[in-house]
Amino acid sequence: MKNINLFVLFVFTGIFGFSQSTISLDQCYEGLKENYPLVKQQAILEQQNEVERSALATKTLPQLNLNAQATYQSDVTEVPIPNIAIEPLNNDQYRATLTANQLIYNGGRIKATQGLQNITTNRKQQEVEVGLYQLKQRVNQLYFSILLIDDQAKLLSLREQQLKSKLKEVKSGIKNGVLLPTSDKVIEAELLKVFQQNQEVSNNKLKLVASLSSLIGIPISDETEFQKPLLSISDNSELKRPELSLFNLQIREIEQQQNVLSKSVVPELNAFATGGYGNPGLNMLENNFKSYYILGVKLNWNVFDWNNNKKQRQALEYSKDLINNQEEVFRLNTNSVLNEQLKEIETLESTIAIDRDLINLQQEVVNSFESQLRNGVITTSQYIIELTKLYETENLFSQHKTQLELARANYNTLKGDTK
Repeated sequence: MKNINLFVLFVFTGIFGFSQSTISLDQCYEGLKENYPLVKQQAILEQQNEVERSALATKTLPQLNLNAQATYQSDVTEVPIPNIAIEPLNNDQYRATLTANQLIYNGGRIKATQGLQNITTNRKQQEVEVGLYQLKQRVNQLYFSILLIDDQAKLLSLREQQLKSKLKEVKSGIKNGVLLPTSDKVIEAELLKVFQQNQEVSNNKLKLVASLSSLIGIPISDETEFQKPLLSISDNSELKRPELSLFNLQIREIEQQQNVLSKSVVPELNAFATGGYGNPGLNMLENNFKSYYILGVKLNWNVFDWNNNKKQRQALEYSKDLINNQEEVFRLNTNSVLNEQLKEIETLESTIAIDRDLINLQQEVVNSFESQLRNGVITTSQYIIELTKLYETENLFSQHKTQLELARANYNTLKGDTK
């Protein structure tokens, strides 16, 4: 029987004790990275890259061109030689040709263009990463705002319990003639205020949870518990932001563009074969339908372009300088904000230490006033004033602790030390 009871207890614990879901800050980051609509662009960009690379690869395959024409000419070529009868060409002429061109050499221009296409795709995908990463601060703000509200709700619940307990004592004191008959009305008014504050807190949390759920693409119920992260900040000064990888890819893209331009001045060699059927054929003096073919090679080379190619490559060098300058500005601004964030962290740590001392002092005051209230030395209103001060001090302490974790989360996000 004892074993059966233990089994039933285990089952009910499994069903009810662990049914409440939880969510962490890291899970919110992962949800943002996996479910935000912007993520879909990465797969689309990859598919686009495959198609474009495949299209470039077809340029290395034989290119077939079919041409056909029928014409009527007002005059044709004749051979003005006396006493020699040469039949003139027909005024109506017909020709159909199929030409195959095969690229033999172009200095690796196609391969370089494919390389440029790869880098361009990587750069666009990294832009998506940057966009997603910049949303992390929004996640931080929503997540820690919810934690602040949870802390406020817990303090309100504790305050409600304290007031209800004190209300029983006051009513007992009124009954025994120790306290004034209206002493309990002050506490009842405070309880009503607590109820009102609880309603506001509940509504605010619903709004924040809905916003966070929509942002990260994860359904979050009213019962979901938000875990408090214990964050630390690194002493390493190195930035790990995705924007830095984007700057690097932009530089590589420009360098590859320069490479493609340098290969565009290389001679291009093609082989070709043409098969035809027409009247006349290759022999213009033979007035009959004939088939024929032509084989050969063709060289194309722009020998002099007035330094156009060189100037385009020089212009790209200025683009590289602009990107390097943008990276320098980004590092400067980010480090400046990091220093401000670090000062805020230090200030909050100092404030929290003072909060602890204030709570201890105010608790002593409340204990003293509680004893005086029991003995009828002070009114209920005087006691409530000091109890409210204790609540406000504890509330500030709780807010400062959560603000400290938010400041650390923002610092790590600014620095790039998040998953």
